[in-house]
Amino acid sequence: MGEEEHRISLAAPSIFLIAIIFHSLSRWLERLKKRGSKNDRGMQLTGEIKQLLKEASCLSGPSTFAQAAKLRRLAAAKEKELARYQELRSKEMKLSYDLYLKVLSTLKVVTYLVLIFWFWRKPVAAVSQQLVQPFGKVLTWWGGGILNGNVMVGIVPWLILSTRVSKFVCRLVQ
Repeated sequence: MGEEEHRISLAAPSIFLIAIIFHSLSRWLERLKKRGSKNDRGMQLTGEIKQLLKEASCLSGPSTFAQAAKLRRLAAAKEKELARYQELRSKEMKLSYDLYLKVLSTLKVVTYLVLIFWFWRKPVAAVSQQLVQPFGKVLTWWGGGILNGNVMVGIVPWLILSTRVSKFVCRLVQ
């Protein structure tokens, strides 16, 4: 096996693996962003609100009406505090995850551009012509054409195909 054939045999799975890694990382970050994180302050405020409302419901007599109303007002104030805290926390989480997603997208674009320049006009994979009969010309785009009955797949079609398949695989796995 010559060096050119060895490079072709390793290039296609390596590029596919890179596409799967990028897509998995972006899906993982999206899921973390949606889920958010549980925090002690939010759980503490929720517990205090429940406790105050429970105490207020126990004080249902006419002589304890003022005390129950005071507890309900305190619970309402805590609910407002909790809402402000959750909104602030949500904004912080969104900003941090958006930054990570932007960095990941930029890294993905740079990596794909490096791969395109590296494999420009060089085949990435060789596939039997009968296997890809109607799409042979599309797959050879800047890849070298047909050689010995094999379609020489170019980098751009391979990146597009790898990205689409990685999205499908990640959806099945996750």
